[in-house]
Amino acid sequence: MNQNAKRYARDLILSSAAYVLILSISTFFVNNNPDSPWHILIVLTPVIPTIFMVLVFARYLNGLDELQQRIQLMAIGVAAAVTGLATFAYGFLENIGFPHLPLVWVFPILMALWGLGTAYFSRKYQ
Repeated sequence: MNQNAKRYARDLILSSAAYVLILSISTFFVNNNPDSPWHILIVLTPVIPTIFMVLVFARYLNGLDELQQRIQLMAIGVAAAVTGLATFAYGFLENIGFPHLPLVWVFPILMALWGLGTAYFSRKYQ
């Protein structure tokens, strides 16, 4: 594992741990303080470590060679297009009675498709 990958793994683990901790604390606070005027700010605090996760990944991408950057670009592009089209289409299906899909699922869907795209394009360029 090269230095860029080691730094990425370390920073992603730290950001993920911060996310889990902050999410747990914010959920506990909101559930135990139903009348707090701070609900909006507290509920949004887990976004902060998520921003760091994005920055960690951007730094990782910057340290990749050109082929790996191309693989990631293709994977991100396909994931964004498929996620956008799927959620767009599903919005129409909701109009005819399909269950509501909360927006909180859009980002995990995008990330899962990105991972699949990365695997696909990595094999394609082998």
